[in-house]
Amino acid sequence: MASKRPVGTITRGTTNPNRLRRVDRWLAGPQARRLRRHRHTPVVVDLGYGASPVTAVELHDRLRRVRPDVHVVGIEIDPARVAAARDLERPGLSFRRGGFEVPLDGQQRPVVVRAFNVLRQYDEAEVPAAWAQVQERLSDDGLLVDGTCDELGRRSTWVAVDRTGPRSLTLSWRLRGLTAPSEIAERLPKALIHRNVEGERVHGYLAALDRAWSYAAHHGSFGARQRFLATAAALREEGWPLLDGPSRWRLGELTIAWDAVAPGDDRAQPGGQATSVPEGQRA
Repeated sequence: MASKRPVGTITRGTTNPNRLRRVDRWLAGPQARRLRRHRHTPVVVDLGYGASPVTAVELHDRLRRVRPDVHVVGIEIDPARVAAARDLERPGLSFRRGGFEVPLDGQQRPVVVRAFNVLRQYDEAEVPAAWAQVQERLSDDGLLVDGTCDELGRRSTWVAVDRTGPRSLTLSWRLRGLTAPSEIAERLPKALIHRNVEGERVHGYLAALDRAWSYAAHHGSFGARQRFLATAAALREEGWPLLDGPSRWRLGELTIAWDAVAPGDDRAQPGGQATSVPEGQRA
């Protein structure tokens, strides 16, 4: 790709070791097939890794257990951050300057672009254009993972976006000490964080989570995990389109089809027509 001015703005860049372990676990779990089925070396991008390259190093460590030849590229718009990361380069891990244009060598197209705590610092109106630019760079079966988490990675959320549009929303909690699932609302991705209001689908989903969590209180005597499993099972029984099952729920993780939480003015979003939420699922 020809050298161009990076697309985007420099973000605060704060990060911590192990902060992105939840999304990495998802990439190395349910999404591992995207890496395994590639005939050639799969390329994964850590877009906007921040002031420290630690999350890119951790991503490489975790994904090479799934695909030993994976190549992780850390991309940052700040040249000083790229220069500081260069000492950590090794086979399968490199760093370069860039932004949402995702500059890679030759005709390379990434299997995964992980952009965490990046768009959170942008305006909501800027999200569709940023998604679209990254989507153009993805491989045919590639995925953009746009997410947000707290400083220690105990609460994490992300939207999975393929070349056709957003496909799912994943919420992941540290179950110990969880009071109400809706506490994660403050960490929703930028596309949804301002939509947690009456009448929006994501608000209805979080309200349903809280109700199910409350009704499952009696399972708490067996631990928070059992209570969460009962919560997720109740949501599925109500008709919420959860895309995962108990093996992920046990980790404090829920993935739901995007149509069930998409913003009210997002019905025509590429990637499928939004389905209406049944009456019994509304807040």
